[in-house]
Amino acid sequence: MSSVNSKSYEERMNAHTSALARRLFKVMLEKRTNLCVSLDVLTTLELLKLADLLGPYVCVFKTHIDILGDFSYEGTVAPLVELSKKHNFLIFEDRKFADIGSTVKSQYTSGVFKIAQWAHITNAHSVPGPGIIDGLYAGASQVGDERGLLMLAEMSSKGNLATGDYTEKTIEMARQMKMFVFGFIAMFRLGKEDDDFVIMTPGVGLDDKGDGFGQQYRTVDEAVSGGSDIIIVGRGIIGNGRDPIAEAERYRAAGWKAYLSRVN
Repeated sequence: MSSVNSKSYEERMNAHTSALARRLFKVMLEKRTNLCVSLDVLTTLELLKLADLLGPYVCVFKTHIDILGDFSYEGTVAPLVELSKKHNFLIFEDRKFADIGSTVKSQYTSGVFKIAQWAHITNAHSVPGPGIIDGLYAGASQVGDERGLLMLAEMSSKGNLATGDYTEKTIEMARQMKMFVFGFIAMFRLGKEDDDFVIMTPGVGLDDKGDGFGQQYRTVDEAVSGGSDIIIVGRGIIGNGRDPIAEAERYRAAGWKAYLSRVN
């Protein structure tokens, strides 16, 4: 287990090479939360309502902006950005880029969504090779605010192929651009003793074990003790029949408690 696992968020904030990671750790410390809520909803009204309702409990909101049936930049993105300022959270667009560098640069900066303009964080597969990082970094460099990239090193779905040699090569690619690639989507702490990558972990649940579509859940304690810095929770908080505020506070408290146990 990397020694990073025993360091506090404050220690890591003060030493991190990524400006985005430093900003993220600052938010986490100020709000005492390592919770990312996945807002997988189908309308702008739902998205903005939940972002306002749950904003005080999270450090990051994860979006799939392309599933919104009524998306518009002014009607969706502009108010979401204002909410991020109101509640002090970062926005992570879960785009999972997977093309050559020149193409992903255009996908990131242009088109209907203009992701680079508003999403503090996005992510990518390493299948195309290091050119995908170069392309996204070129796009991020056009924006006058901190941007950061997560590489998909591992996944939480049953039978996924992000294992073994694929994971190791993804880590190696990330090391070459640490000021931009600040972390991984992963199930456990990755890297060498001196690697400080932020680990964001999906498939975390306090109640459910699976969803019938291959998703596999681990508990908050299992995820954080294994090296997760930020737990990603969706349906466990905003699913049908849930009380989103009560569940968000439950996961926030559980995640922070698990973090304190890990570093003390």
